[in-house]
Amino acid sequence: PRLSPSELRYIQSDPFEPETKIPWLRLFPHRQTWAFVLGKSMTDPIWWFYLFWLPKFLHETHGVTLTGLGPPLVAIYIAADFGSVGGGWLSSSLLKQGWNVNRARKSAMLICALCVVPVLFVSQVKGLWPAVAIIALATAAHQGWSCNMFTLASDMFPRHAIASVVGIGGFGGAVGGLCISWLVSRLLQWTHSYAVVLFMAGSAYLFALLLVHLLAPRLEPVHIDYVTA
Repeated sequence: PRLSPSELRYIQSDPFEPETKIPWLRLFPHRQTWAFVLGKSMTDPIWWFYLFWLPKFLHETHGVTLTGLGPPLVAIYIAADFGSVGGGWLSSSLLKQGWNVNRARKSAMLICALCVVPVLFVSQVKGLWPAVAIIALATAAHQGWSCNMFTLASDMFPRHAIASVVGIGGFGGAVGGLCISWLVSRLLQWTHSYAVVLFMAGSAYLFALLLVHLLAPRLEPVHIDYVTA
């Protein structure tokens, strides 16, 4: 893909930075770090739910057998691929229209968060393929959301801090993934229903976006005291 002049100017707008190393402890005091970490920690576990629990969900709610799982899962994860590309395209398109970075990123994330909401009701849907369509929309929206979440790190942090911030956020998401596996199994044992799990899956993105906005209302660049390498 070709960069527009405005995108190139935005990429080149970062000030010159010497070769430095940034200890993780210098990142934790910044609320922008927590905006990224909490955004990842609240939404990455939902993706792990889609990865590991969808076969069981489709079997229990629609009677899909092991041999019949292929087409539904292929459709769902292909949709996720398109969502990953679409999420980046959406925010870039808004930037090209003259929106500022804060408005463009958060608007794209809000659209993705709203596209996930129908999954709240997927257990009530009659018919396999309508349910697959709703889940496919949710996985596509997750990937669109995730694409913009990663971009937030580069929007707010200098080049030499981006990898560290993404690593911290990835760790938070992984811990959340471990917790969601345990929590889903317990909720199914206690309630014999996916209602609570689907409520979490459908609402997590809106709550995460609210936290991101409260912690980083304008996506201000972070100024960090460097330690010279």
